[in-house]
Amino acid sequence: MSDDEAMELALVEARAAGASGDVPVGAVVLAADGSLLSRGRNRRELDGDPTAHAELVAIRAAASAVGSWRLDGAAVVVTLEPCPMCAGALVAARVARVVFGPPDPKAGACGSLYNLCVDPRLNHEVVVTGGVLAERGAMLLADFFARRRGAGGRPE
Repeated sequence: MSDDEAMELALVEARAAGASGDVPVGAVVLAADGSLLSRGRNRRELDGDPTAHAELVAIRAAASAVGSWRLDGAAVVVTLEPCPMCAGALVAARVARVVFGPPDPKAGACGSLYNLCVDPRLNHEVVVTGGVLAERGAMLLADFFARRRGAGGRPE
C-alpha cells in the first residue's frame, strides 16, 4: 500500500474522530510488507483518556495483532505530525517509519518543535516523511476548530 493510500485510510479515521467530538486525527499502521495491521483515531473525549491519541490507539492495536510490542519494519501513517508523547511511542515501539500530513507548529515532535524520531541520543531512530496529503488533513482540523469556536466551544 502506498503512503497516499494509507493516508486516505487515516483520513477516514480522522473524520470519524471528528464526528464523535474528538479532534479529527487518524492513524494506520502498516506491516513491513505494506499490509494494514491496524487503525486508530483520537478517542480522548470518547474514552476520557488523555493518552488516547490516534497514534497510540493504532500502535496498541498493531502490537496486539502481531503479539509483540516491537513493531519492527512497521510504518505509522497519521493525519497530523505526532506530539512528543506519540513520537516517543514510535521510538519505543521500534517503528521503522512515520508518515504524516501537515506539521503541527504547536506540538509537533517530528521536526516542528522537537525532532524525537531522529535524535541519535535515543536507542532507535524512525524515518520521517511529512506533508503527505497535508492540505486535506489541515482542512479537517481547520473546519473542526472553526465549528467549535462558532458553537462557543473551547479552542484547543
